[in-house]
Amino acid sequence: MKITFSAVRLPTRGALAVLVAADRKLLGSAKTLDKATGGALTRAMKASDFQGKKDELLDLVAPWGLDNSRLLLVGLGDPKKLKGRDMQAIGSAIVSHLNGVGETLASAAVDSLGGNTKAAAASAGHLAYGARLQSYRFDRYKTKKKPDHKKPLEKLSVLTEDTAEARRVFAPLDKVAAGVHLTRDLVSEPANVIYPKSLVQRAKALQGLGVKVRALGVAEMKKLGMGALLGVGQGSARESQLLVLEWNGTSSGTRGGRSQAGRPVAFVGKGVTFDTGGISIKPASGMEDMKWDMGGAGVVIGLFQALAGRKAKVHAIGVCGLVENMPSGAAQRPGDIVTSMSGQTIEVLNTDAEGRLVLADALWYVQDKYRPTAIVDLATLTGAIIVALGHEHAGLFSNNDELAARLTEAGTAVGEPVWRLPLGQAYDKAIDSDAADMKNIGNRAGGSITAAQFLQRFIKDDTPWAHLDIAGVTWSSKAKPTVPKGGTGFGVRLLDRLVKEHYES
Repeated sequence: MKITFSAVRLPTRGALAVLVAADRKLLGSAKTLDKATGGALTRAMKASDFQGKKDELLDLVAPWGLDNSRLLLVGLGDPKKLKGRDMQAIGSAIVSHLNGVGETLASAAVDSLGGNTKAAAASAGHLAYGARLQSYRFDRYKTKKKPDHKKPLEKLSVLTEDTAEARRVFAPLDKVAAGVHLTRDLVSEPANVIYPKSLVQRAKALQGLGVKVRALGVAEMKKLGMGALLGVGQGSARESQLLVLEWNGTSSGTRGGRSQAGRPVAFVGKGVTFDTGGISIKPASGMEDMKWDMGGAGVVIGLFQALAGRKAKVHAIGVCGLVENMPSGAAQRPGDIVTSMSGQTIEVLNTDAEGRLVLADALWYVQDKYRPTAIVDLATLTGAIIVALGHEHAGLFSNNDELAARLTEAGTAVGEPVWRLPLGQAYDKAIDSDAADMKNIGNRAGGSITAAQFLQRFIKDDTPWAHLDIAGVTWSSKAKPTVPKGGTGFGVRLLDRLVKEHYES
């Protein structure tokens, strides 16, 4: 979908969206249209339940006195309480509705409120951002269209008085949206298209933005002693990979006291491109969803698209352990003991608790090579987190209160909420092993917590670290504001916000 910004001159073609405040208060363009049509908007509102509340829409098809195909009244609620996220939701709602009715051309008027043209322009930028996020579709494998198929919106013109300011606000947000869309693409692709080496190739496209991309193969990982990660992938015909991304938007590392001199911030992603469970095989029902078990890696790749796209002034490292967990004669067996890169040994009691094994070596590698000032890892790690938090929040675990608070604030700001769960010695004891340093599962109690405790054993004491369990939020069975059904891209906006607020120079 093409998005443009234009001065407030109401068009006569296509659909037109205008804003209405609470208590049916017409604003700017809406007031102008009402006058031009002899009060048609006022009469339509009185004849309906539309009050101008936030999230309300009133669709007037072929409105009397206008040449537009339809006029969409969009409720704002109280304009004084509007934030960027609210305008994003409005942009999303406009696109979602117009896609549903088959409009291909539309305009949305964002007038100044109380003469504040700069605030209106910022609102216009955020409305366009929400529209961009909602415009995503993954339909590349559909070769036939249904008879009732409606074309999506092709062009949206956002009308505002200060178009230069609107473009300035929108430009970096549009780059973040590109990162979100990339992540959605990656998690939506089937496992015969996305596997470790092909995911590396997708990531190499970021080199055009200035991201350094390299990958370690099996031989290199063996030399480093990555027995935990390699054990997961040894049953697959697809060779495992360790993807390393680096974006350095500042020549001398992060400055200004926001991180330790020269030390990057690091993001680590679980990239199990398909998870059968291995020898501890999953039930057949629902196994097709395991194409998006690489969601954590997908977020890291999308984040680097966003950071490089908007030229973030930060030194960031991304590390993704990429494997396919398959059952075969060569596969890892329950009861096997592997040695991780850290030297710690792990008794593998369940081969379906594989993500933590992949992350163990990836986490150790990024600390050993880059000494990051902080690490955030993301993984579709446990079904237990869905039992605990449903599909609304990601689970947050951390050894550092400040980092945890920053992630919580960033998630709230962008609409990707996280909820912190505890860590502690009592939980840690549950993964002690009689045969090795640890086992890869605890008991049934607190499954997402014991998984996080496992990861913490691979974090050096002085490194601030947070783990996001995104199993419940990586895929959605229903559409939400700014998030169509399917791959959500949850985490890209959150981490971009974290970087912007706390790690950029």
